[in-house]
Amino acid sequence: MLILFLPLFLILILIGMPVVFALMASPFAMIMAEGDSRNVVAGLYRNLYNGMDSFPLMALPFFMLAGEIMNRGGITLRLVEFAQAFMGHLRGGLAHVNILSSMLFAGLSGSAVADTSAIGSTMIPAMEKNGYTRRFAAAITAASSVIGPIIPPSGIMIIYAYVMGESVASLFLAGIVPGILVGVGLMVMVRLMADRYDLPKAERIVSKDQTITPVEYWVSFVLLRINLAGLLIALYTLIARPVGLASRDDAGDIVHALNLWVVFVALLVASHYLLMGYRKRVTSDFRIVCKKAVAPLQTPIIILGGILVGVFTPTEASAVAVAYALIVSFFVLRSMKLRDLSGVLTRSAIATSAVLLLVGAAVAFKTVVALSYAPQILSDYILSLSENPLILLFLINILLFIVGMFLDAGPAIIILGPILGPIFVDMGVHPVHFAIIMSVNLTVGLATPPMGLVLFVASTVSGERVETIAKAILPFLAVEILVIFLITYIPAISMTVPYLAGFLGCAPDVGFSACISPAPIQ
Repeated sequence: MLILFLPLFLILILIGMPVVFALMASPFAMIMAEGDSRNVVAGLYRNLYNGMDSFPLMALPFFMLAGEIMNRGGITLRLVEFAQAFMGHLRGGLAHVNILSSMLFAGLSGSAVADTSAIGSTMIPAMEKNGYTRRFAAAITAASSVIGPIIPPSGIMIIYAYVMGESVASLFLAGIVPGILVGVGLMVMVRLMADRYDLPKAERIVSKDQTITPVEYWVSFVLLRINLAGLLIALYTLIARPVGLASRDDAGDIVHALNLWVVFVALLVASHYLLMGYRKRVTSDFRIVCKKAVAPLQTPIIILGGILVGVFTPTEASAVAVAYALIVSFFVLRSMKLRDLSGVLTRSAIATSAVLLLVGAAVAFKTVVALSYAPQILSDYILSLSENPLILLFLINILLFIVGMFLDAGPAIIILGPILGPIFVDMGVHPVHFAIIMSVNLTVGLATPPMGLVLFVASTVSGERVETIAKAILPFLAVEILVIFLITYIPAISMTVPYLAGFLGCAPDVGFSACISPAPIQ
């Protein structure tokens, strides 16, 4: 029956049937061909419901709602102004601003589509006005938007963790460096293209006569000092043991010679004087632009900080993100009214229902696939190609890249994750490492022709044809493919942050190399 329903699924996708219906139609056809109509209820409808009935998946609608609130509350414009103030003076400055804005927005929404729509509607007209071609502006917007699901919070990583039983927090932390690496790589490509394609020169863009409300001023005043003190105390804890200010007791816990709260207060005072010294070196308008971005940029800090110190789980962090977004939009920025909530909730509900229905259908599809012995067949075939894990990782990257051209990341993860994940874990690839390889690969597929979803969104926002954007995006896709292979063959890129945070589940006496690359299962 594998011969029947897998080709049927691909045919339905290619003729334009929505993915959720194709996911349900192909196993339905297999069940009916076997003449067992009772399994339609047991194998499809029940699994469709069970696939959506999950506590970890509650993080998806909350993060989507938080991103929608932030976008409606004018957060996107503040992030763009902040990026312009820092990078607008570089050659090809607005292209760099576009990329940096996507990196900042990624910490709020975790969605490539939301990134393309929000950043594109602001940056594409601005870039065109400043001398960029519309197709180039649309291409860099689509290429940089894939950073959204890589830098936490990430919807597809939540889905992967749900399907494969991994820690959401470890996947979030593992995505930080790869996401930054994609952004830096795109900026390097823009700089290389700047002279060859005569990209417009730019100046540092800071709007004159900036204003800020007293509430926002004092909120940013306090948060800046707390954030800088927090960064300094994190550095202090890293160097405390080497310099003799901390030691490990018999139970394996780290004991500090100085009370950390006392150190934090001292660093808070030091942070104040450092910021006051920096204040004299910049203009008043530049300072206000930076202050206006502080409250929105607290969102990823609250999410990751709360998870790291154990205050809340990733699902609870998503609810906290919504609460924080409401507080910032209503009381700090005062950019939303009560009447705006109905539209925000409606759009979030529609987007969430589409994603959860897709997840439920994919779980039903996965269950029926498992009954057909497809995982075992594909596993045996993959292992027959080569015994070298490096060669198999190369081949899997090619497979995932091709799949990403035609299938959305969520369904692809649910369908292929349970098949491919165990194979490579048995070969010695860490589960979190493989999760990042798969997630980044399929995310890049969102910007890959012919069926990349963000290409169509960028086309809608810019008014440019998809084929034209697809041609202009090729140099940026080459950079992202290079980053994928770097992540694949250098595990430390993605694994160092979760290892340092203690989220890989390794014993204290296990070294870094043994932790991120466990021995193959014999």
